[in-house]
Amino acid sequence: MGDALKKRLKQTADFGSPAEEAVLNLMVAADHVRGRLERACSEFGITPGQYNVLRILRGAHPAGHPRCEIAARLLEKAPDVTRLVDRLESQGLVSRDRSEEDRRLSVTRITRKGLGLLERMEPAMDEANSYFRERVSRQDCRVLTRICEGIYTEEEDEG
Repeated sequence: MGDALKKRLKQTADFGSPAEEAVLNLMVAADHVRGRLERACSEFGITPGQYNVLRILRGAHPAGHPRCEIAARLLEKAPDVTRLVDRLESQGLVSRDRSEEDRRLSVTRITRKGLGLLERMEPAMDEANSYFRERVSRQDCRVLTRICEGIYTEEEDEG
């Protein structure tokens, strides 16, 4: 184990521990997957973070979500959700309105243009996901999911 990672990192020495090797492999693999998603999203003029926001809002369509709810649902924590939403709004992909129940609360909703963009992006995102499916068996996907959830679940439950 570790030959591909050693080659990728141009490293000849053994890793300090299996845990160190696993963490480095996870980081390299995550960067590889993220890069594929970034390229797919960039073809449509958005970032993976913006794509994630649009998917979240599509799931809440037509009601939308306040900023704090969008932040809680993001795959990767973003320090400035407002800026993500601002950029999407400037492209006409989302709109913001004050909540009827609480006028202090701003609710973000996906627009028809945003829904259309997600629809047009579907083949490119499916292709990015199929790259993963071709390299990782269904059973290994389940194992990987269990391992990943074991890494972050307890921390998120505490936070």
